Amino acid sequence: MMTLFGIPWHALGLLTLASVLMTFSWYGHLKYAHAPLWQAVLASWLLALVAYCVQVPANRASYGPLTATQIKVVYEAISLLVFSGVSVWFFKESLHWNHWVGFILLIGAVYFVTHKF
Repeated sequence: MMTLFGIPWHALGLLTLASVLMTFSWYGHLKYAHAPLWQAVLASWLLALVAYCVQVPANRASYGPLTATQIKVVYEAISLLVFSGVSVWFFKESLHWNHWVGFILLIGAVYFVTHKF
């Protein structure tokens, strides 16, 4: 089975999909501030439900090759990278040099948390 940092590729894909869904659940409504709050909450909760339906199998597929702590660190790194992409693409915000340095440090964090010394 092919892995990256000890995580099966299908689990990485599921973790990424869950992150995309949850990012839009938490922040997507900000672009539609004119919509009533109850609609934003309802849409966010429905999207979060789908995200959880993806996240649970992703965590189960990752657990074993990784510890729960390692899965969390990997997911947070994926989440921040996904959010950065969403902020550029969906919100038309820009990334600066310090964001790129942060991404490199995140990759380092994932390496050190998942690597056995």
